[in-house]
Order: sequence, then structure tokens, then C-alpha cells
Amino acid sequence: MAGRKRKVRRAKYINLYSPFLMKVTKHELIGDPIETPLGRQQWARCTKSRHTQLINLDTIESHEDNAKAIVHYSREDAIKYSPLNEYQIGDIIFHAVWDDVGIVRSKEILSDGGKAIVVHFEKNNEKRLIENLKA
Repeated sequence: MAGRKRKVRRAKYINLYSPFLMKVTKHELIGDPIETPLGRQQWARCTKSRHTQLINLDTIESHEDNAKAIVHYSREDAIKYSPLNEYQIGDIIFHAVWDDVGIVRSKEILSDGGKAIVVHFEKNNEKRLIENLKA
């Protein structure tokens, strides 16, 4: 195993308001930024409470107040996932089976000609889901 190199994990941290703790805490940025029509968005996890929230990186870079960068969403506002529907990059969806909310990162064409979306979920990380399934 001497020939294998260990993958170095680079963590980026940012100070954000944690609604769970009701104070500013250190947050770890999770995954890669997602390009959306509203700007670059990314998940951030509080290092104390482990609560995750979606943030807008462009807002953080342009303003001094990081509280404005938090993307507010709720399960009621999210689009309920169905393999029959079509989604856009940046859509926030709710997967009822996993009881999880995520943001659509990209779209893919499958080898059989079908379509899939890559979704970064709050709890389940990144998953590929079928979209626009023709029965």
C-alpha cells in the first residue's frame, strides 16, 4: 500500500448565523458549489450543532453581513420529487421516502436515452434521480 496516496480533504470554513443555536458559529462548507440562476449555492454544516443550511456564496462575497447569504427554504416550499416530473438546476426538491431536502446540481442523459438529475441532499449527500420518466 506504499504506492497509494491518501486523498487530502480540504475543508473550508465560514462564520454564519446558526438558526438552531441562535448565534454565529463556525460552519464547514460541504461538497462543491452549485451554479444556479440565483448565484453559486452550497451546503454549510455547523461544527457545533451539525445542522446544515443552504447558503449563497455570491452574496457572502459581495456583502459583509453573512446572514443575508442563507437561502431560506422549507419542505412545504420545496418541490416534491416524482420521477415523472422535470426539474431545473437550482430547484429545491423534497424526497418523501428519504425525508430529505436537496438542491438540483446538474442534469444528465443516461445511456438508454433517459434523463437523470444529480441532487445534493441535506442528509444523504449526492444522489442521482430519474426525471421525466415516460410510462
